[in-house]
Amino acid sequence: MRFPFAALVLTGLTFAAIAQPAAPADSVITATSTTVPAPPVGLRAPQADGKPKRLTILPIPVIFYQAETGLGYGLGGLLSGRFSDDTLTRPSNIRVQYWQTQKKQSLIQLVHTVYTPGEKFYLNGEISAYDILLYYYGTGPGSSSNDESETAYKLFIVNQRVQKQVAPKLFFGAQYRFTGLRDLEIPAGTVDGVGTNVNVFLRDPRVTPRQRENTRVSGLGPVITYDTRDVPLAAFRGNLLDASVMFNGSGIGSDYRFVRYQLDARHFQPVFSERTILAMQFLGQFHTGDVPFRELAGVGANLGGTLYNNANLMRGIYEQRFRDRQMITFQAELRQKLFWRIDGAVFGSVGNVSNYIDKFSLNQTKYAGGAGIRFNFIRRDRLNLRLDYAGGTGSKPGILFAIGEAF
Repeated sequence: MRFPFAALVLTGLTFAAIAQPAAPADSVITATSTTVPAPPVGLRAPQADGKPKRLTILPIPVIFYQAETGLGYGLGGLLSGRFSDDTLTRPSNIRVQYWQTQKKQSLIQLVHTVYTPGEKFYLNGEISAYDILLYYYGTGPGSSSNDESETAYKLFIVNQRVQKQVAPKLFFGAQYRFTGLRDLEIPAGTVDGVGTNVNVFLRDPRVTPRQRENTRVSGLGPVITYDTRDVPLAAFRGNLLDASVMFNGSGIGSDYRFVRYQLDARHFQPVFSERTILAMQFLGQFHTGDVPFRELAGVGANLGGTLYNNANLMRGIYEQRFRDRQMITFQAELRQKLFWRIDGAVFGSVGNVSNYIDKFSLNQTKYAGGAGIRFNFIRRDRLNLRLDYAGGTGSKPGILFAIGEAF
């Protein structure tokens, strides 16, 4: 979804951040040291009774504007912290939000990333209900901006992972995903001299008449994750390697039969000093079988959610501006501590899509990049408010708002 302008009501969040017990300034940018004999500073703030405060709950008012929706407004809530007294269990977070717009669009969403005590289990998922308007440009790496066409539909998503720790920092389990699309509206658009509708969604030969009806996609498969990141929401050090396979078929309630393979690799490390963090990610998503348009891999993803492990891909390119059965993308970001609770970042990415895994074209590579600021409103768990300005291939530059880092 394109956000030409998006912003949070900063005043309320600033007061909420200031009201929290202050952590030492260096705890914001320094990874937890294993050589300190006392409990690591900045991880838990004491309560009045002397017991560690493990969880923080914050309201999050939201306001934004975009051409497709008009003014949008809503309210969210965030629960962040540890579900354990031990410092080996990394912070969890649960987010809920609701917004609506002047053009009668809406979203209600629950997203969670939870580590149980001792990290015996890793639970990750979302429940989302969208009433949404998005532009469709066709399929393939060569889709044209001249084919921009509106599509509107209601979308319900349930995506849940349950993984058990089978070795230190290694989790194995299963993932289930359900996507229900209904009430698809395709504006007629303009017509040429012979009266032919030029809405590309109706002309795209790879979008069958069945895909223009209500559809359900249901999939189940294994997932394995090796995760050494110190704090998953905003890692300073560590790696993530996540691999999954999703089998979608009629036996589990899907209207389409296809298989999705995904590999997600991330690396984080300080460079120059502890105040500067280099973050890198490679993500590849590949499909076999009959994939409907809504389930194709997409370059340009801010609403992907759990589909891309809660990563934003190629910020600056419109939501699924380029989509196809196969996709590869790489992004890098340099995150710099500035002053007080303010950080800065610069980032860039490359990627592409293709119908066939052996047909990626180097000369059709897509590019995106930009810069942004971060507001640390929960220092203890490194939870940031993120505001980015970015642009990319085939899209106008815009401002994107989110809670948490892009990856």
